[in-house]
Amino acid sequence: MLRKLGTWAVVLGLALPLWAGESPGTISGYVRSVSGVPQMGAVVEILGTAAHQFTVFTDGAGYYSATGLLPGLYTVKVSAASFLPALRERVGVRPGVSISLNITLNTLLSAIELGPIRAIPDDDNWKWTLRSVANRPILRVVNDPSPPAEKQDHELSGSLSFLAGSDAPAGFGTGSEMSTGFSLERSIFSDGRVGLSGNVGYGLGLPAAAVRASYSHRLPSGSEPALALTVRRSAPSDPNLHNAALQALALSAGDDFAIGDVLELKFGSELQTIQFLGRVTAFRPYGAADLHLSPNTVLEYGYATSRPDGRVERGFDSSSADLSEANPRVSMEGYAPKLERAHHQELSVSRRLGKNSVQVAAFYDRVGDTALAGTGEVTAAGGFVLPDVYSGTFSYAGKTLNSDGVRVVLQRKLAADLTATLDYAYGSVLDLSRPDVSLQQAQQWISTVRRQAIAAKFSGTVQRTHTRWIASYRWVNGAALTPVDMFNASPGQSDPFLNLFIRQHVPTLGFLPSHMDAIIDLRNLLAQGYVPVVAQDGQTVYLVQAARSVRGGVAFTF
Repeated sequence: MLRKLGTWAVVLGLALPLWAGESPGTISGYVRSVSGVPQMGAVVEILGTAAHQFTVFTDGAGYYSATGLLPGLYTVKVSAASFLPALRERVGVRPGVSISLNITLNTLLSAIELGPIRAIPDDDNWKWTLRSVANRPILRVVNDPSPPAEKQDHELSGSLSFLAGSDAPAGFGTGSEMSTGFSLERSIFSDGRVGLSGNVGYGLGLPAAAVRASYSHRLPSGSEPALALTVRRSAPSDPNLHNAALQALALSAGDDFAIGDVLELKFGSELQTIQFLGRVTAFRPYGAADLHLSPNTVLEYGYATSRPDGRVERGFDSSSADLSEANPRVSMEGYAPKLERAHHQELSVSRRLGKNSVQVAAFYDRVGDTALAGTGEVTAAGGFVLPDVYSGTFSYAGKTLNSDGVRVVLQRKLAADLTATLDYAYGSVLDLSRPDVSLQQAQQWISTVRRQAIAAKFSGTVQRTHTRWIASYRWVNGAALTPVDMFNASPGQSDPFLNLFIRQHVPTLGFLPSHMDAIIDLRNLLAQGYVPVVAQDGQTVYLVQAARSVRGGVAFTF
């Protein structure tokens, strides 16, 4: 009897694993589109061996279930009308286990857009690419300095700023000015944002204003197309111009998407129309292709048609939208407006090595009707100088600049709240080969020469006082009317010569808006790089890369 029981125990011990191994499994789940819409009637094929293949269909909720599957590896193929087939390989089925497998179907367009855009961590200040900063619209307004995550938590956000500048003696800088800037942004339809911003400046009692309306929408693929309309108007600046006001209208559009997690494309354009003693129209396309060779290495080709706006780094428009700094850049010749027309191409390699980041770039620029900046008291008599009474500067029509050069940028995180950047650039600039000539004849003495520039920049935050600051000095090995590498939008970009920017948080004590900052912005503090020329009245004025300016004010964020 005991022998029989022992025999049955051995048989059962051997049989149970075999019976359990044949216990069927299940694969089930939902089939949806990229936008989350359930797909009814989608064909789901469970492919195993020739003897283990099943076909099921999704119901009205997009649900499917394939039962009775023997243990093993399967391939799941899903197809539906108007969608690309989806394939999931090596889906393992174990005895008696139900596996949940949800499938997302893509159209051809969404398949191209789908894929994570490889991003740099938020705590890393290294900007890998030109992005769209090289084609900023006419107006830059105060931006909310709070982190992006905080901004998304508010349906409505806004800011208000008041800035003023001081008079500069002997023409060494910009004139006295005041400006008021505002911005409002509201989220709509959960994934969209609409914004309205403006800036009104006063110089010698004459206002200059700009207003911008924008809309952007974030798609499920991560792409965020944007559309903006900007209107700008400057008051009549000189009786010799028959009280003509400069009016500008710009319509811009842009988008970006990724192909897989390797290639990122950014593109857009801006259509600009200028009405001033006639009408001038320009089309400003831009684009960039980033190839992520590794998580720490990016190869980029960039194309731009407008100079970058370095004020974005400060988190707000710390200066006016005057003729010397704002796009589009306009000058005048023979009482006819001249619109600066630029073409910039760049190929760069950026790599992050621990706390260090390095960028090496080669570029080629062609800038026609270059708008040169000057400072001093001038009039429009003769039709070759365009004064800007708001900023105390003027624009002067230069020659065409052709430049090819190289750039090397090294950035290092010295501490969590302190970053150092070193920038070297070699390229061509416009220079005045004969100084102290009359302003009317200066154009014929303008020539293209080679120059080198070295810039050192430190930026950081004082955590205890919540003070943000940026200090930089950019040295050039000779006289120049235009910057070396004027399309530099890398982390090494800085204004010419000595500059200091401070943004200090001010406690509100509960009765003022939630966030208040005091602003100090000093540019070309030592008034370097001034090239003297003689105005029509015999007074000395200056052509400059950047005029000295001292500005300050307050900014409120709601």
